[in-house]
Amino acid sequence: MSPSPTVISEQFVKLLEENKGILFKVARTYASGEEEVKDLIQEISIQVWKAFPRFNPDFKFSTWLYRIALNVAISNLRMESKRKEIHRGYDEQMILKIPEEDQESDQSLKLLYQIIGTMKSLDRALILLYLEEKTYAEISEIMGITETNVATKLSRLKKTIKNEFLKQNQL
Repeated sequence: MSPSPTVISEQFVKLLEENKGILFKVARTYASGEEEVKDLIQEISIQVWKAFPRFNPDFKFSTWLYRIALNVAISNLRMESKRKEIHRGYDEQMILKIPEEDQESDQSLKLLYQIIGTMKSLDRALILLYLEEKTYAEISEIMGITETNVATKLSRLKKTIKNEFLKQNQL
């Protein structure tokens, strides 16, 4: 007979409480600022809870906890650094200056930004990098996805933008 959910919860809480120092060490090593540390501890705890049914009591809980905590922290760090890389460098020099005499182009550009503004954040980043004339290889490296995935996503996004332009021009 397997233990009840209450017994499992109590075992989990007890083991986590006994080894909470590991959570704090890992979180403080991989996160900066008290809020980020708390968020990382919470994320590690969630992942440990999800994996807890697969824990083998023949092994040390602390070793198992370290492995999960480090994997979560490293994954979190990678995602954070990729996110920062995608969002870094936005400054006044990147704002496109549009000549006043080019009103039709100005309207098209406003529509383009409006369409891009409705996209998911990763799709926005992908289009931005494409508009910045980055190669598929550069986009792949920055976004952390394959070049094939970049090509596929960009093809779909360009089609979406084209359809939105056509739809807006018919109104």
